[in-house]
Amino acid sequence: MLYRKYLILALLFLSGRKVGRHLREIQQLEKASADEVKQHTEQNLKKLLLHAARNVPYYSRILPECGVIADGTVRLENFSRIPLLTKDIIRQQGENLHSRDAKHRKPYANTSGGSTGEPVHLLQDREYDDWNTATKIYFNAALGKEMGQREIKFWGSDRDILEGTLMLKDRLINWLYNRKFFNCYQLNDTILNDLVRLNNTFKPVAYWSYMDSAIELADFLSNHNLAFHSPKIVISTIGPLTEPLKERIEAGMGGKVYNQYGSREVGVIACQCKEQKGLHTFPWWHHVEVVDAHGNPVENSQGNVVVTTLRNYSMPLIRYEIGDVAVGGSSNCPCGRKTPVLDSVIGRTLGYFKKADGTRVHSHFIVQALFFRTWIRRFQVIQEAFDKVVILMELKDGVGPNENDLADIRAKTQVIMGSQCVIEIRIVDKIKHSQSGKFVYTLCKIQ
Repeated sequence: MLYRKYLILALLFLSGRKVGRHLREIQQLEKASADEVKQHTEQNLKKLLLHAARNVPYYSRILPECGVIADGTVRLENFSRIPLLTKDIIRQQGENLHSRDAKHRKPYANTSGGSTGEPVHLLQDREYDDWNTATKIYFNAALGKEMGQREIKFWGSDRDILEGTLMLKDRLINWLYNRKFFNCYQLNDTILNDLVRLNNTFKPVAYWSYMDSAIELADFLSNHNLAFHSPKIVISTIGPLTEPLKERIEAGMGGKVYNQYGSREVGVIACQCKEQKGLHTFPWWHHVEVVDAHGNPVENSQGNVVVTTLRNYSMPLIRYEIGDVAVGGSSNCPCGRKTPVLDSVIGRTLGYFKKADGTRVHSHFIVQALFFRTWIRRFQVIQEAFDKVVILMELKDGVGPNENDLADIRAKTQVIMGSQCVIEIRIVDKIKHSQSGKFVYTLCKIQ
């Protein structure tokens, strides 16, 4: 299947994409020393900070104020003085976070993933997307899955649910990458049996799956003792993968499970290597910090994850507080790579809601219906019963809810929960945290 790999790279090159060039740069860093990796990251960080100071209104003010830019030069020793970029700041600053030259960078709009209950609007561009793609290709190959080898993407597609099929472009991309897509947004025994049949016919080398979707499949296989062609690797994402969950997936699916961490707003952040001694970050792509409550970097201890996107010049996110907690680790991995490592990520998971007929529906489908609603500050989605979903909303800056948006949210939720399901939307002043002190963004109250 190597012809697919070269065909993919050739088509990317002919279309003007720089994925192949970026991939070669990444591969050169794979065996670099820790000092060389650090120098490479610092060079890219300096370029980004200079660009931001000259072209992004918010940073034109902030970076000189905190001493990072002085007399036209970058002083990285003051980098930790840059105030953390929060979702509230992104909302307040809006286009002040956009680069003045963004329109020349082939920008496109995006949102944060919504799993924090506080979606924000972002601007990304072609260069960002090319680096994201190159990084994914790199760590797939590092785990033993080359471009063009068979894979199943056990993922969510709201378009597939709403329109009944993937678009032609998606189907062509899946064919090119030798990928079968299987929608995880709605699962029951019949649907999982369909996946097992597809798996045994297609015989994939790899799975790319939501963590909780892989759990659903693994438990189904374990409970029914079905014949199943085991993939070589399973990349688990969109949810924290603990050791017991990893063992559960491996027991059911048979392949080696690797933890990958990322988000919609910054793309892939870290992934385990074959040694599984932590998650390698990608310093050519992001500068990742673990910081304490005051924003100061900490080593080998738990703290908040802060990400600086090195390759999105249209809307640089500098010291962006992503909303996850992680434990920082050592870069001395037995695999030989000297990239910084996260020992573990204590992230968030959305999970499945339940229907009376036994079908499980992924709450991420409902969460996506809340994307791009500019009047929503924060939300929480709760399944009270098989036929009742409550959506709590805090309004942004006192702006009233858009009635057309409310109708659309109810309609899309009923698409997956059923027309008989009551969708109750409550506008509240403040959404409460759970008794443990954590903010729960989706909650199923059905045992």
